[in-house]
Amino acid sequence: MDKSHADPGFPAELNPGNIKEAVCINAMRVYDSCSSKEYLEDRRVYFTPDKHELIEQATNVRIRGAEVIKVLIHLEPVPFNQGFYAVDLNFFLDVCLDVFPSQAPCPTVVHGVCTANKRVILFGSEGNVKMFVSGANAEEPNVEMSTGKVLPKATCMVSEPIGLSAKICDRPPQGCDICSRIPESIGRLYGAEFDYGSNHAVYATIGLFTIVQLVRTVPLLVPTYEFCIPEKECPPTSDSPREMFRRIEFPTDDFFPPNVGDSCPSDAEKEKDTDTETAAD
Repeated sequence: MDKSHADPGFPAELNPGNIKEAVCINAMRVYDSCSSKEYLEDRRVYFTPDKHELIEQATNVRIRGAEVIKVLIHLEPVPFNQGFYAVDLNFFLDVCLDVFPSQAPCPTVVHGVCTANKRVILFGSEGNVKMFVSGANAEEPNVEMSTGKVLPKATCMVSEPIGLSAKICDRPPQGCDICSRIPESIGRLYGAEFDYGSNHAVYATIGLFTIVQLVRTVPLLVPTYEFCIPEKECPPTSDSPREMFRRIEFPTDDFFPPNVGDSCPSDAEKEKDTDTETAAD
């Protein structure tokens, strides 16, 4: 290979000059996506009947954390806007709380469930081709009933939620709970159906980060290089506790925590950095 044509922006093994051939692959192409930072304020937390008495006697609650249990996704075309789809997402979050009863010196850890809804509009293009795979129990592709067109696939990626706060107060009107029923599939995870008849209601505020994508399986032409042959050897490992302990480095920082001066740049370093920036200007 002529090194004069090598691209310095590529590793040697991935240089365009090393391309062997172009091959066609099936890949999930992302047609549209969006990210969001959700502030879920005062979301009602629901509990199973065995937690009913504890919540009724509670004088205060404190949030420990939250976790996304399940996300139900519904997809439908947007009328009069060809190629765009409305993605409805129903989030179900496990909320871990410290519940403080009136007569107990220590709090009790309790888990409940809260819900959140979200709708986004994304471009997913249009397709009429269904895909079936032999030798696998592939599910039937989503098809829009009125037009028969194949819908794209919607995906939702969720990071670890942040539990911000929780409070307990009087129960809201019954009409506020009708739209927030927990599905039976979620109730089975907790061993019972959820109770909606308590006199006290717990509300949690949670921070949530999500990315929603619309994807389709399409054939793509991509360049190929050499076969991906592993270069790293897997040395045999020993289950001996002695060998495991021998490989652990001595935790010097645990015995000698850094001083304030060690964690901050010195005056000489600051002056050096200033001179460097001045010279660059």
